[in-house]
Amino acid sequence: MQISEEKIKKIKEEILSILFYSSPNALFTSFIARELARDEEFTKKLLLDLESHSLIAAVRKSPKGKDYNRRFRWRLTERTYNAYKEVGGKHL
Repeated sequence: MQISEEKIKKIKEEILSILFYSSPNALFTSFIARELARDEEFTKKLLLDLESHSLIAAVRKSPKGKDYNRRFRWRLTERTYNAYKEVGGKHL
């Protein structure tokens, strides 16, 4: 089953919204996927696409400074957070 580009865009907006409301905390891919009721691999693909556009950033170390081996946490970039805050937290 194929998902339309319009629906993918809406899912990405939901990801940004989830990260905005959890800011400054970074969230694991599995948590974001659960919130969206989507598959983790699909969610990861969208997260990586958002990262490639510099809208979000991957956190690759634990709070104790240890590198994550197989998973990342995600947060909004400062530029994205400020833009989102400016529009009142509504969808971009």
